[in-house]
Amino acid sequence: MTATTIPDPRPVQGGPRLAHTARLSFGGILRSEWIKLRSLRSTVWSYVIVVAISLGMAVLMSFSLANGMSGMDVSAAPPAEQTGMVLQSAVFGTYFGQLVVAVLGVLVISGEYTTGMIRSTLSAVPKRLPALAGKAVVLFVATLVVAIVTNLVAFGVAAAIFASNGVQVSLFAENVLLVLGGAALYLALVSVFALGIGTIIRSSAGGIAAVLGILLLLPTVFGLIPAEWAADVMPYLLSSAGMTMFMMIGADPATISGPNAWQSLLVVLGWLAVSLAGAAVLLKRRDA
Repeated sequence: MTATTIPDPRPVQGGPRLAHTARLSFGGILRSEWIKLRSLRSTVWSYVIVVAISLGMAVLMSFSLANGMSGMDVSAAPPAEQTGMVLQSAVFGTYFGQLVVAVLGVLVISGEYTTGMIRSTLSAVPKRLPALAGKAVVLFVATLVVAIVTNLVAFGVAAAIFASNGVQVSLFAENVLLVLGGAALYLALVSVFALGIGTIIRSSAGGIAAVLGILLLLPTVFGLIPAEWAADVMPYLLSSAGMTMFMMIGADPATISGPNAWQSLLVVLGWLAVSLAGAAVLLKRRDA
């Protein structure tokens, strides 16, 4: 008779571990999401468009306001008014830039659903929520950095144009850095808000339509309603609160009818929290 050898079912001490015991750390998730973000063509083009819009609008607004001051004694204008004109020109592109980063925020997640890559992402991160958090952190930081640098350059361009008309504004004048940073922060928050909406809807077209509707359509609709309650709601819409959170920094409280800059920041954070909460719940409950 031929002897049959039966394999020992016990694991060999020091042998290779099973693949399912491996866990991706949050640092690894961040590195993975950063690689995916910078590998997308939509990311590069979106940030290039944000920069182009911001600088282009800064030049356009600066020349428009500067030419409007022709024949005026600009040196007699209060320093706060001079600073306001330069800042208005520098951050004017934020209104259009929010639309671009909103589209990018949706594409960051909806693109994975379209290609099926989301299955690999969720397989590597079975708990799912760390994957969403990693995407949000990477997108927020990348957008914030791009927006800060862009706003600083836009301010420099606007200040140089106004300087030819006798308006001298320093980067370190009162509230200047707060306004520039607030505009950059708003763009970063909008991008993450859009990420949440994209996770909820899981469709590029649907997510983009929803986000742009919230940013553009809602203010238009409420603005057309001839009712006092509609006017009361307007300051609490995402785009309205977003503009207030940086444009009204340092403004006289008597000139503000609704929430001030800091209260408007809380309103924007509230919109962001609702978006991410809905995204987190549905990401856990639905299949990829």
